[in-house]
Amino acid sequence: MARANARAFYFMKTTIMQTKAIRLFIYSSAVLLLATAIAKLVSANGNARLLEYTDSILGIPFRDMFRIVGVIEFVIALICLFSKNIKVRVGLIAWLATGFLIYHIGLIWVGWHKPCPCLGNLTDALHISPQTADTAMKIILAYLLIGSYASLFWLWRQRKRESMAVQ
Repeated sequence: MARANARAFYFMKTTIMQTKAIRLFIYSSAVLLLATAIAKLVSANGNARLLEYTDSILGIPFRDMFRIVGVIEFVIALICLFSKNIKVRVGLIAWLATGFLIYHIGLIWVGWHKPCPCLGNLTDALHISPQTADTAMKIILAYLLIGSYASLFWLWRQRKRESMAVQ
């Protein structure tokens, strides 16, 4: 009996810690998504020549791509900040990060060897080299991917444990 109580306490304590870690991940992801969304939306209204070129993956002008992706990032950030459903929030982050990963793989596939134009001409305004911005965006992508899939895994395990405990 004592062993069962200790096990239940450990399970409950672990679940609470994991839930707090997931919530911290969600809120930090929301901040990152807000920042990158604003950067894309500001860049889309700039006058850089890049904005008139067509993206080789999506086939639309970079200006339109920045607007579309910026709005999507902004909406997902707001959902992450204000929604109560933890699974939806983590799922949206995973969905977006997976889309970014597929886009980056597509860039490699078509032979794009320049830094990702993810932030448009905002790198010039902030006096950040395109390579530095590219590296930062790859780190953010890795954070979003690893964090969202780890969170989804923890949520899945938690639901599995709870369903086993009920039986």
